[in-house]
Amino acid sequence: MSDKKLDFFGKRKIFFGISIGLIVIGIIFNFIFGINLDIQFTGGSMISYTYNGSVNESELKSLVQEITPDNQVSFTISKNLAGNNDKGDGYYFTVQFPGTDQIDTEVQSTILQTLEEKYPDNNFELSEFTSVDPTMGTKFFVKCLTAVAIACILMVLYVTLRFKKIGGMSAGVMGLVALLHDMVIVYFVFVIFRMDIDSNFIAVILMILGYSLNDTIVIYDRIRENKAKMGPKASLEDVYNLSMTQCIRRTIFTSITTLAAITSVYVVCLVYNIESIQSFALPMMFGVISGCYSSIYVATPLWVIWQLRKKEKASSKK
Repeated sequence: MSDKKLDFFGKRKIFFGISIGLIVIGIIFNFIFGINLDIQFTGGSMISYTYNGSVNESELKSLVQEITPDNQVSFTISKNLAGNNDKGDGYYFTVQFPGTDQIDTEVQSTILQTLEEKYPDNNFELSEFTSVDPTMGTKFFVKCLTAVAIACILMVLYVTLRFKKIGGMSAGVMGLVALLHDMVIVYFVFVIFRMDIDSNFIAVILMILGYSLNDTIVIYDRIRENKAKMGPKASLEDVYNLSMTQCIRRTIFTSITTLAAITSVYVVCLVYNIESIQSFALPMMFGVISGCYSSIYVATPLWVIWQLRKKEKASSKK
């Protein structure tokens, strides 16, 4: 084993400053843009149409808005990979009516009839209609948050029990701090890129929790091994610096491999305008970067600080 080590702990304030700066920027954007909850959580209705060929998007959206002037409407257009034919590429045109706004069958028929009259060559067809009660949407949102909270608690308990020899509780708590850091970063990605908070958000959060914790566990495990090898006289700063020097290449390369795969998915979805997967892949890309960063520069430095203060308190009592 090489004794050469980088001074990660000595630069901890720089890394903490970067995290705080990103969070402050995210909070500013949150005040500017606000939160956009999908109808899955707020309730409302959604109509999806398929069509072929080229259509002026702004004109299409304006046309539907004129038909429903009393409703707050949002629109999305995405590629329909199964809709290519001799009339051109296929697309999905989705109209969302959030909140308590509901769409009756008469309005649905009016929208479809108007689209068929305006664009007779584009083969507009009703693809899907979804209606979510606001109360059910709120319950679903609460259940999703509960699932995230339970996952966090179980992860902290797991780390606490597994790493008793290096202060299990402190390792678990600081691992949780890193997870919260990652969740906040992912949330701000949704806010900054104006993506609706929907089931994709919960899916990304749960995946990042597992990914980030795995990186943290690898580092904790190396710290435990080095702490036993270097003996009780070795300082925690040295143990941490050596462990990170040994782990950082593996951690970064693993993250780069994962990031490359997710980026490929995002690029394909961007080319084919598949928004439903874009809103998963893009936050996941930032989440992987944040998970790698927080494991190295947030969780373990905070664990070292906790342990050092614990030693100081113990020695002051003697």
